Amino acid sequence: MKFETFILEREQSLWENEVHYNLSESGVHPGTINDLFDQDDINEILNTELTYSPTQGSPELRDAISGLYENVSAADVLVTNGSAEANLVAILTLLSAGDELIYMVPNYLQIRGIARAIGVDVKEIALKEELNWKLDLDELESMVTEKTKMIAVCHPNNPTGSVLPHDQVKAIIDIADTAGAYVLSDEVYRGAELNGEESTSFINMGYEKAVVNCGLSKAYGFPGLRVGWTIGSNSYMHSAWKVKDHTSICLGRLSDLMATKILQPEMRQQTLARTRSVLHANLDIIKNWVDSYNNHFRFIPPEAGAMAFMSYSFDVNSTQLVERIRDEQSVLLVAGDWYGMDKYLRFGYGAKKEHLIKALELSDKVFKTL
Repeated sequence: MKFETFILEREQSLWENEVHYNLSESGVHPGTINDLFDQDDINEILNTELTYSPTQGSPELRDAISGLYENVSAADVLVTNGSAEANLVAILTLLSAGDELIYMVPNYLQIRGIARAIGVDVKEIALKEELNWKLDLDELESMVTEKTKMIAVCHPNNPTGSVLPHDQVKAIIDIADTAGAYVLSDEVYRGAELNGEESTSFINMGYEKAVVNCGLSKAYGFPGLRVGWTIGSNSYMHSAWKVKDHTSICLGRLSDLMATKILQPEMRQQTLARTRSVLHANLDIIKNWVDSYNNHFRFIPPEAGAMAFMSYSFDVNSTQLVERIRDEQSVLLVAGDWYGMDKYLRFGYGAKKEHLIKALELSDKVFKTL
């Protein structure tokens, strides 16, 4: 098994802590324990013994997660170290060398990298900008073969912020069902929809072979807790747990405790309301900034998440452009190249307001020369 370089993660790892202004993040700026919890909660956290937590996640946490979905019980939930581990566990559980995976792009390319490493044949289907970054369902149907073992989507999408409408979710499941294929949906941005209506989860559609992965890093804004989960049928859960025994074993005890509190209904709604408030305010800043460039940038405003994915008209490679802005102005953006889509940039706009404004002002010093 040989892994390819995950360019997006490598570039962020190299530079996100070196620049003064990091707009490569795709979630809202996180708060602190003091911001989040009252004194009673903080005292409980401080006085919690640092034992191993249950390997599947504590019963309280799995119960809280199951309550986010329809007809899902705690037994259908496996807690992981971030949604990244959920993706790893799902691919190692469900796919083998020679299987065929149909994979939505652009996308967070971790799943593609894992699948290729174990010998899976990955066939990519592109979201269409002319369809507001939605799928062409006829194209998807034409790609399915008797070898198709899985269709993988990112919903809401990274990097475009598009949301699959309910009828497309149903259509994807119907297409998968004809082939007896799994549907793997990375839903880590669910809850960060700007219209306040949570997008349809694939796990709520009653399809036995649907698997949903999610976590607290993006919509909730708590990447440092490293809390994720994978949800599926009883047979999937049994097999996935066997895989997880070979990876991280369990979630950190304090992360388990804090996640359980965050996902209680009242606190969850407060957290997501904060996320949407930040996104609405900052997206207006991005829109006004784009308008100042007289059509040199083109983008479809995101429906969810903290990412503005836009094309540009300047005659320069996206990686070279990002490197120049990074080196000259200490601002980190994401190059479209890192998604295999040159002449695009991803701006993370979930930063602190003053941080976002300053980063755009500094980036102007490069863009205005082009």
